[in-house]
Amino acid sequence: MAFRRRNKSYPFFSQEFLIQNHADIVLCLVVFILLGLMFETTSKTAFVFILPQYNSSTFTPEGEVSLYRYGWRDCTTTFFYFLIAIILHAVVQEYILDRANRRLRLSKSKNTKFNESGQLCVFHLLSSAWTFYILITEGYLLNISSLWENYPHVYLRFQVKFYYLSQLAFWLHALPELYFQKIRKEDVPRRLQYISLYLLHILMAYLLNLTRVGLLLMFLQHLSEMGFHASRLLYLTDESHHRLFDMWAVGFVFTRMVTLTLLFLVLGFGLARVENQSLDWEAGNFNTVLVRLTALSIVCLTQIWQLWKFIRFQLRRRRQEQAARKRPAGQQPPRVARKDAGGQYNNGAVKAENGASPRPKKIKVL
Repeated sequence: MAFRRRNKSYPFFSQEFLIQNHADIVLCLVVFILLGLMFETTSKTAFVFILPQYNSSTFTPEGEVSLYRYGWRDCTTTFFYFLIAIILHAVVQEYILDRANRRLRLSKSKNTKFNESGQLCVFHLLSSAWTFYILITEGYLLNISSLWENYPHVYLRFQVKFYYLSQLAFWLHALPELYFQKIRKEDVPRRLQYISLYLLHILMAYLLNLTRVGLLLMFLQHLSEMGFHASRLLYLTDESHHRLFDMWAVGFVFTRMVTLTLLFLVLGFGLARVENQSLDWEAGNFNTVLVRLTALSIVCLTQIWQLWKFIRFQLRRRRQEQAARKRPAGQQPPRVARKDAGGQYNNGAVKAENGASPRPKKIKVL
């Protein structure tokens, strides 16, 4: 079954055909991998794509438990769920967002923002609930000292490793979606910024065995981003709901402060007091002063950069509101010069491309 309505058919191997049918093509590839489970000769290869690798069984007071490490075969598992993320993206777009767009009849620019916030709102909502469940079941939320005790945290439970691989798969799938969704060139740099930052921080927590503090920080980030995109969706549907952004602004600043506090607590205080301070690649121990300072600097610079952009946005918004109050009633804001394909628009007056004024139309007198 096709995901999208076909208003026009395109030739095979064309760019338009790939964009229109990319979800169906990816679905066929996923089914091909799943079919490998049916045959004995290919089942082992298929399991490398579907299940997390590098597991070992250990005995605990609760019984036998399977724990996982990371390795290069995680790339194959991430690739499989990268394909799953593309399919889920198409499902949400087709059956939720496109139907809402047809009812709301938004403009083209608002439609792009609505699709972006709709996809990210669903992702952050599910991720925040999933992260909260892991924090509660693993006991990290109620025992803060567990974030640095017994480091390095090389062995992970299934749900923790699967969570990190799923997060990596989602943000990797966002890169080709820039092409599949035909994102405007001026919006691509902004999206590449936050996609790259998410991938960098998730990989840093996963590879440096800082998965526990990474879970807590990502939980805070998911809640903050979910509030922003939910407020944005409501504002795009009805501009009278702009007050929700004020509530999100308070949560945004609170999230940045808590993030910085937790970082200094874990990296600057907790891990600094751990006895083993040597670099050991085989044991997975990266608890050295250089590594801690590098990780702390990267995250702190990211938080400061976000706060700087946030403050600039709030100041610009205040200036616009003050200018709107000072403007006399009924007076329209000054028009900004725009360019069109047929000529140049300068404050409402039309000029030709060579700078000459257009020929005036003759008025017929009846």
